[in-house]
Amino acid sequence: MNVASSPTVIIVGGGAAGFFAAIACAEANPEARVMLLEKTGKTLAKVRISGGGRCNVTHAAESAAQLLPHYPRGGKQLKTAFQRFGVADTIAWFARRGVALKTEADGRMFPVSNSSETIARALEEAAQKAGVKIYLHTAVESIVPSTGGGFSLMLSGSGAAALGTDFNTDRLLIATGGNPKSVQYDWLRPLGHAVAEPVPSLFTFNVPTSPLRELPGLSVLLARVTLAGEKLHYEGPILVTHWGLSGPAVLKLSAFGARRLHELAYTGTALINWLPAHNDETLRLETQRYRLENGRKTVAANPLHGLPQRLWRTLTDLAGATPDTRWNELPAKAQSRLLELLLRTPLEVRGKTTYKDEFVTCGGISLAEIDLATMQSRRVPGLFFAGEVLDIDGITGGFNFQAAWTTGYLAGLALGAGMLRVEG
Repeated sequence: MNVASSPTVIIVGGGAAGFFAAIACAEANPEARVMLLEKTGKTLAKVRISGGGRCNVTHAAESAAQLLPHYPRGGKQLKTAFQRFGVADTIAWFARRGVALKTEADGRMFPVSNSSETIARALEEAAQKAGVKIYLHTAVESIVPSTGGGFSLMLSGSGAAALGTDFNTDRLLIATGGNPKSVQYDWLRPLGHAVAEPVPSLFTFNVPTSPLRELPGLSVLLARVTLAGEKLHYEGPILVTHWGLSGPAVLKLSAFGARRLHELAYTGTALINWLPAHNDETLRLETQRYRLENGRKTVAANPLHGLPQRLWRTLTDLAGATPDTRWNELPAKAQSRLLELLLRTPLEVRGKTTYKDEFVTCGGISLAEIDLATMQSRRVPGLFFAGEVLDIDGITGGFNFQAAWTTGYLAGLALGAGMLRVEG
């Protein structure tokens, strides 16, 4: 029995999902010619910049069920996929290649080296060892399914010289990442797939008239952000910046409310509850008790509930208390105003700012048209998708990378399966 010809697999996109798929395919089928095409001059760009240059590889989770709530879109559909290749599998995959991961207090997982280059090198070395050929400056302009199977690709860029501008492949994986503009999916639309319109996810709020604008760098470990008039609210750390609001609570709200915020043109009123453990009644009672016991203390100089001094002074000033006002001198109206600010500080949102280290887009190829066991198109046999080009996105914390590893790995296995051509 002789091998007639080595099957060809093209991976489009040199990011996390593309590399993972290429490696999985080449390892599953050493006879396959696996080629990865990257239109820019550098692969794994997002891996290198993520997590402030440390690479937030994944998030500690013992089961698929623990992962799902962290995906505004795609989580429920990926339940079985995460069961097949989840966090433990990711940890083991990198461990086999000499990369140990560590878990931080908030569940994020990074390489022990604290360097994203450790992850990038592991992927590059694994790809090289598996025989994956990488072509930089090679863009795919169009894809035409061939009558007898496979695809004809029109290539461009300096890297296309080695392959030819018209190239044929047996199977094809698209792993080009998320695209912020709908027009950037036009090259894929002729294949017949529905595209969920892309809008930004994971962004911070511009608050140009914020009364907190003089407090850049101030952080509160637990607060709740609510969008007034909407069923959108999330708790977590908040960071005050010179442009407005950031921090995990804001980023979560922006992710889960991505489409609604887009409809609202990124305008509205954010209500900040600096004391989410309290409601109006419990806060009123506790404040009244403190006032009775500490009447001669000045309001502004004695922060309550562990709030930062700078924040407390700003809120008391907004409530109408002077620096010398004592608790037993604070007018009832000013006290009511202070309690209202502690539970619902209103900040007028007028736009967004990209969270650059974790830029994520909501939208992409509809999951309804993908076999999520293999990541193969239900419309076009031999065509696969992985990573953020799909309508999948997670919040910050390693969840987007985990989706890339999972979908890339499953796609790679399927790409390599049953492709060995033989002559009897």
